[in-house]
Amino acid sequence: MIKIDPRSPHPYYEQIISAIKQQCLAKILLPGDKLPSVREMAGTILVNPNTISKAYQELERQGVIETLRGKGTYIAERQTNPINTELELKLQKQLEEFCIEALYLEIPKETLTVWIEENYKKLKKE
Repeated sequence: MIKIDPRSPHPYYEQIISAIKQQCLAKILLPGDKLPSVREMAGTILVNPNTISKAYQELERQGVIETLRGKGTYIAERQTNPINTELELKLQKQLEEFCIEALYLEIPKETLTVWIEENYKKLKKE
């Protein structure tokens, strides 16, 4: 079940993308699992169907899901594709900006390491 936080600074479609990726990481959604249609999802979480469509399009662009005409939308098999490389570069840039802020605030590297490990454990539910 996807929950949208109306107070979040992130747009709804980004929250949907994040929620689906988290469910994949937690193995709640597995390759081949069928996702609800755009209309079904919009009705369930009470958002505009265009928002769901935008999230699905981005997830498909990233290779997380695949849409089969007339059959539905499914979680894709994990594959390495050029989009993943683009996303990794974006993530590296975000990490660099994060580290700059941490250095400015004089947060020790050890603390950052603990934060990263805690988040990995929480997200992977180890």
